[in-house]
Amino acid sequence: MTREGDVLTLTDCPLDPIAGWTLAVVGYGNQGAAQAQNLRDSGFRVVGGDPERPSARRAQADGFGILPLGAVVSQAELILLTVPDELHREVVGVLLGGRTTSMRTCAWVLAHGFSLVHDPPPIPRDHDVFVVAPAGPGVQVRSRFVEGNGVPALLAVHQDASGQADPRARAYAAGIGAARAGLLRSTVRDEVDIDLFGEQAVLCGGMNALTQAAFDTLVNAGYSPEASYLECVHQLRLTAELVEKYGIEGMRRRISTTALFGDLTRGPRIGGPELRSAMDGILDDVRSGRFAREWLETRNRETGWAREAPEVARHDLLEAAGETIRGLFRPLPQAEKD
Repeated sequence: MTREGDVLTLTDCPLDPIAGWTLAVVGYGNQGAAQAQNLRDSGFRVVGGDPERPSARRAQADGFGILPLGAVVSQAELILLTVPDELHREVVGVLLGGRTTSMRTCAWVLAHGFSLVHDPPPIPRDHDVFVVAPAGPGVQVRSRFVEGNGVPALLAVHQDASGQADPRARAYAAGIGAARAGLLRSTVRDEVDIDLFGEQAVLCGGMNALTQAAFDTLVNAGYSPEASYLECVHQLRLTAELVEKYGIEGMRRRISTTALFGDLTRGPRIGGPELRSAMDGILDDVRSGRFAREWLETRNRETGWAREAPEVARHDLLEAAGETIRGLFRPLPQAEKD
């Protein structure tokens, strides 16, 4: 496990190693679109791949030329692979089309290393492969770049065929704006483990389970669904923003003394031994590969799972209360303001 911890900044990341390259973005979703636009603004020639995907229309509307998948490797030196992780093997196979020679491509970059660890795509061994993983969604990667800032990222080299993979990765990170904020060196395996665990234990799984449990506790005790949602779900963002800006200690110094007392005396009852044991189990699932195997098996067995799962998991009362509360925060029409 890496312990390097050094932070690379813009001065460590000149664009020269990939200057003059054509960069192809395969997967023009939230992350792919943001990185493509940032790269173009940094002076690179950027094209999109796969005119058959619906996202190609968005890429064209944003001013990018689109190449057929089979033409990408002969016209771009670097490929950004931002289609969903579970499609990497299939898409790389189509991109290569059985080629072993006559490829202009010599480097690949991924925004997350899941497939490299758990379902390796058939990227040629004489190509560089690296991961630049921004610590934020695509909309933030783009908005902070436009503001002149950036989103920090983890940087990891997976395959250094040229001996230049690291400077190429750093140059790419500068191109998307991540080096403006700072790059943390990692290994691909560490990036994958940390990302999966964070999503499951805190950012998605943990947050959703905690807020739904709190909402249900209040509603089942007879309290208003709308008031329960306002307190236990809606205000989560406000506290998270304090933590983001000031850290946990800084947040505690900016909340009421009543909230602070409740945090320090009741919080440990929520985050007690059972929770920590559950988190250890989740991390073990990630590190052992059990989670990856379960996800890939589910994806292969139930092709419509991602479309259907949110509806199956829907909490009708919570969503109805949320719609009411979100409506209270919508801007008033101009006529009502006047």
